[in-house]
Amino acid sequence: MIERIVNNFNLNQISESGQCFRMKKNGENIFVIIAGDQYLEVRQEDERCFFECEEAVFENFWKGYFDLDTDYGEYIGQIDSKDAYLKNAAKHGAGIRILRQDLWEMIITFLISQQNNITRITRCIRNICERYGEEKMTKSGKIYYAFPKPEALANLERAQLDACNLGYRSKYVISTAKSIVSGSVDLKAIEQMSYENAKAELLKLYGVGEKVADCICLFGLHQLQAFPVDTHIRQALEVHYPDGFPFGLYRGFEGVLQQYIFYYELQ
Repeated sequence: MIERIVNNFNLNQISESGQCFRMKKNGENIFVIIAGDQYLEVRQEDERCFFECEEAVFENFWKGYFDLDTDYGEYIGQIDSKDAYLKNAAKHGAGIRILRQDLWEMIITFLISQQNNITRITRCIRNICERYGEEKMTKSGKIYYAFPKPEALANLERAQLDACNLGYRSKYVISTAKSIVSGSVDLKAIEQMSYENAKAELLKLYGVGEKVADCICLFGLHQLQAFPVDTHIRQALEVHYPDGFPFGLYRGFEGVLQQYIFYYELQ
């Protein structure tokens, strides 16, 4: 078990922030997180966190996944003191961090997220992982399922994914998986691109629009200048920033502020 004191880190807020759908509360202050083919249990008591994994796994995977080397207090400290709304939003969601998640997993996750709510997205992701992901076992004997590889989804019929409650999104998932397996989409190349170029490349994928592309850039590429605009964000901007959001003040971490606003509006 790894024990750490972490500021600006709240697993409950992160789990409800709409950026990940394989994190769940499993008892008092205990969270289970599955990312790719990794499994983790974390117990949090205020700023004290207990990570149930080996030191090497924590250092090589989970520390980066949770973005623990970044001081999110610096982002909050740069908010314009006259912007009461944004300061309140940041205070409300001060424990949110932008997770460093797998690009392939985020592409499929946010294709599924369209016209969907958090509960249904979580269920859809669980369904495809249990049906098409590799079965894994923790050292303590707990069974879990890795996120399915592109090859596992590319040759499916729409009806097979419809059974996972994906609805019309099934065609997007299968088409994207085929593109990656065939090599017409190169995820490694996208990972090396600038935000503008990566977003342009993602927009070429069947079913990916502006909002989904920005979600993938933010949560799958950790490009913090991405600022996804959904209904909640659009309404907040219309009410609180009728002359436009002051992006120029927050270059390089706009997406962090987007998460504070999104969580604040959701709550």
